[in-house]
This record gives sequence, C-alpha cells and structure tokens, in this order.
Amino acid sequence: MAGMSGRARLMWDEAVTKYDFGPDHPMDPVRLALTRRLVDAFGLDREVDVVAAKAAGDSTLRLVHREDYVAAVKAASADPGAADGSYGLGTVDDPAFAGMHEVSALIAGQSVGAAEAVWRGDAAHAVNFAGGLHHAMPGAASGFCVYNDAALAIARLLELGAERVMYVDVDVHHGDGVQAAFWEDPRVLTVSLHEHPRTLFPQTGWPEETGADGAAEGSAVNVALPAGTGDSGWLRAFHAVVPELAASFRPQVLVTQHGADTHFEDPLAHLAVSLDAQRAVQAACHELAHEYAGGRWVALGGGGYAVVEVVPRSWTHLVGIAAGRPVDPETVIPQGWRQEAYARTRQLGPMRMTDGRWPVSWGAWEAGYDPADRVDQAVVAARRAVFPLRGLLA
Repeated sequence: MAGMSGRARLMWDEAVTKYDFGPDHPMDPVRLALTRRLVDAFGLDREVDVVAAKAAGDSTLRLVHREDYVAAVKAASADPGAADGSYGLGTVDDPAFAGMHEVSALIAGQSVGAAEAVWRGDAAHAVNFAGGLHHAMPGAASGFCVYNDAALAIARLLELGAERVMYVDVDVHHGDGVQAAFWEDPRVLTVSLHEHPRTLFPQTGWPEETGADGAAEGSAVNVALPAGTGDSGWLRAFHAVVPELAASFRPQVLVTQHGADTHFEDPLAHLAVSLDAQRAVQAACHELAHEYAGGRWVALGGGGYAVVEVVPRSWTHLVGIAAGRPVDPETVIPQGWRQEAYARTRQLGPMRMTDGRWPVSWGAWEAGYDPADRVDQAVVAARRAVFPLRGLLA
C-alpha cells in the first residue's frame, strides 16, 4: 500500500440522485441533493477531493451478485413494467424504474472507488453517503436496495488483498445483505447495531446469528436494541461491543454504514437517537480507524427518511469528520440552504447542526451494568454469543 495523501475523498456524481423509486416512496433522492448542498454551504467541498468514480461493471457486480440477478435488474431497468418479482423487483419496497440498473451500478461504483482509494493510499478516508444500500442480497433486491454497494466495496478490498475487513453498521435496520454476503468468510467481521428484529424489518439480526459454522463462526455480531432506545443506551451499546472487537480483530480497513434512521424524527423506525449521538458514533468510528486500521476508513450512508430535518445534517457531520474539519454542533445552518430545502420540499429546515443533546456521556461497560436494563440485556446477549468464539471474555 502506497503512502496516503492526508486528504479525504468525497465520492459524488450528481447522477446518483436518479436513484428514485417514485414520488410516494420514502427513499426520496432529495436527501442526497440536500446533503451535497449542505456540505458545500459549509465549505467542506474545499476540504476534500470530490471524485466521481465510474459505475460498477458486470465483473465487479458479480463479486457479490448472481449473474441472473444482474440480468433481471437490467431487464427491469429497460422495461419497468416487466420486472420479475421473484428477484424482489417491482415490489412496493423496490419498484422498478427506467435506468435503475445504471444508477444502482453508479452508486456501487462510488463505494468500490472509495475502497480502492483508501486501500491504495490515494486517500486517508473516503465517504459515499449515497451508498450503504445494505439490504440487497446476492440474488434479490430488498428494502429499497438494488445492488449492495457496501458488500461490493468489501469484496473489492478482499480482491485487492485485504485479509481483515471490519464492517460496522449503525443503521436502525439490520445489515442483513452484508452479513449474508460474508457469512462464510472469516476475513470479514460484520457488526450491526439495530432495532430488535421483533419490531422492525428485516426481522433478522438476532444475537445468535454469528456466522457459518467452522472458520467463520463468530464473524457476525448483532446487537438487537429495544425499540425506544435513546442516546445514552445507543452509545453505551456501541462502546460496549465495537472497540473491543476492533482491538482484537485489528482490521486493515474499517468500512462503516451510517444510516440516519436511528433518529427520533425518523418515520420508519422506533429508536430515539439524536443527531448529536449519531455524530458521536461517526467520530468514534474515525478514531477506531486510526487506532486499529492504519487510518483506512470507508464511510457510507444508508437509510434515513427525515429527508430535510435529519439526513443532510447527519451526513454533513460525517463528511466534516472524515475531512478533519468537524462542524461545530452549535453552528447555524446557512439561510441559503434552508431556502433551497424549503423550495424543494415545502419543509422548514433545521436551524443548527445540533439537536441540543450534546454532549452525551456513557460509562464504562462493566461499571454501569444493570441486569434489568433492556439495552444492557441486548449487549450481554451479543457479547455472550460472539465474544467467546473470538477468544474474548463475554
């Protein structure tokens, strides 16, 4: 690996905003456009190298996806009315649309390009907030996701010679597609913190899901948090599981997924996390990358359906942290951005880069353990299921 330039990369091609399931779908691409504008409003575009990678080609897509599935996506893309439902296409969650293959491959290409840049040392960190489409399966679309850019980025890292890649997913939904892609691969440690499968799609991500028997046992980690978990519980769970795993696994690259749908304003889920806690976890991931992965960090977006109030702020913080120019939470949001947000959505934008919940503290895991606390029960379940398999004390 060559010496790295200190600058971070922001992967961006305006055409990613064509990832559009239609006017009544919660995954509104305005959230990407508004994030990009907020990044610019704070001048962060001058602090990173903004790069557009080429779309993922068929050979890259086949690192994760089945050939027949890619063919089905192309067919649905050319003729949305003929989408094959057996591949999860043309459903309520994943309606087919013209150009679907091209824009899905473009988003995947940005994540693969991010992984290549970080591995080769062309960038210290790389962010693709249009990515994080973690539900797509090798042979099916699922949960608003057509191609699994997160899994493709990891598969490309393995192809380039990476031997240990750690994937941390803090989206409110279980990172099921990435877990499935590497279920039998001990080179990839997948860690997902999410709302409990009893109360949320995709109904997977139980602590007992720990990877395939044999060498990959213990390579999947699932922290299933109770609905209603707020900042202190969410941060406590993250810090009770992720740093210890990173310290023992010593990844060569850290790939993280930052779905903003853990937020208390999000319409599709039931956690009660603030923007300030999301920012704290972004900063913690950045620190873990430097502590254990030689600084190599690929950061992706994900879910998030409060498209004006939450998503642009959350991912602008992510870009700022990756750029080494974190945005002060008290910063007032520029009026011009708020006017654009209103013009495009008829929603009033937020005033500041904080929810007023900052700072948030959490105690050491052992110190504050409460066996009656449902968050602590979730943490204990995850640690007991996996830590002994990895030679760690549960």
